[in-house]
Amino acid sequence: MICRPEVLIGAMFPPSLDLPYPWLHPFPEILESPTMSSSKTAKLGHWTMYMPIVALIALGVAAFLPNAAALTLCAAALAGAVFSAVHHAETVAHKVGEPFGTLVLAVAVTIIEVALIVSVMLSSGPDKAGLARDTVFAAIMIVSTGIVGLCLLFGGVRHHTQGFHVEGASAALAVLCALSVLTLVLPNYTNSVIGPGLTASQLAFEGVISLVLYMVFVFVQTVSHRDYFLAKAPSEEVHVPPPSRRTAVLSLGLLVVALVAVVGLAKKLSPAVEQAVATAGAPKAVVGIVIAALVLLPEGLAALRAARANKLQTSLNLALGSALASIGLTIPTVAAVSLLLDQQIELGLAPKETVLLAVTLLVSVLTLGTGRTTVLQGAVHLVLFAAFLFLAIVP
Repeated sequence: MICRPEVLIGAMFPPSLDLPYPWLHPFPEILESPTMSSSKTAKLGHWTMYMPIVALIALGVAAFLPNAAALTLCAAALAGAVFSAVHHAETVAHKVGEPFGTLVLAVAVTIIEVALIVSVMLSSGPDKAGLARDTVFAAIMIVSTGIVGLCLLFGGVRHHTQGFHVEGASAALAVLCALSVLTLVLPNYTNSVIGPGLTASQLAFEGVISLVLYMVFVFVQTVSHRDYFLAKAPSEEVHVPPPSRRTAVLSLGLLVVALVAVVGLAKKLSPAVEQAVATAGAPKAVVGIVIAALVLLPEGLAALRAARANKLQTSLNLALGSALASIGLTIPTVAAVSLLLDQQIELGLAPKETVLLAVTLLVSVLTLGTGRTTVLQGAVHLVLFAAFLFLAIVP
């Protein structure tokens, strides 16, 4: 008797197998079967439960290993901790529902990013004054051009044309334009300080308005105009029951452990990353790109998965929400650290980066201003992303 490949694969990878990311399954339609038991969401995969604790243990063991072995162990543990953190954030997000779900994931990723920036700031000298600026700018560009571009491209190829609520996208872009210009462009044009820096009062003002505007956006997204950020029509994905309260609470606790592990491991790896960038002769801004890319990779995969399932609204909530959280939470935190510890920071972008930011914001307003997208919009965003990466390495 000849057995079809999908039947054989189905036996090897049954629907009950709790894969960390279902799109890695050889035949995703097996997982999407309507007969799938709801027990899949009732428990967590073993790797997601153990990885945060393993990462903390690896951090302690690395102190007693040779440099090369310690770096290898920390890098592997950091990757596992990041993906585990996002997995638990997704579990909590699935429990609380949309748009709270994407907000939880965006805030979790941003907390990782802020922790990495602050840890590097505390362990470095004045030469890292522009790290927060470089990381926030890199996060905006990676999200607005790279992640959004891939989502629009893959979604357009698979579904031809995709729709979303233009009101929600317009609201997010308006806040993104205001915050990015006020925090990353305006510091170059103040008279109190020559250069990209700010006085203590100006820095405090930037931190306050960033946090206030971001919190207003969160209120609009989750309370007053929540329907602007919900999917316009039911997606193709079969509904999966939310996890139990016990599972959600466990995921929340493991999420905190994973975030602590990420901070410690990143602090351990930061000198090696800086040395590698210096050895390669690349600009210091590449360090910020590496940090932003590291923490945004899992969220980018989640956004791509949503676009593939014809849930572009969820993809945009993830992407734009992450960019807004990156500014709205990073700038106030970095400003507070700078004022409390009397550390100098630089926020103003160079002319080249200012042009890239302006073009990205303009293109985003145009491509996301109609409520429908195709592969063309995705290609435009990806071209800007390629220009950003190339000019960062070859300025």
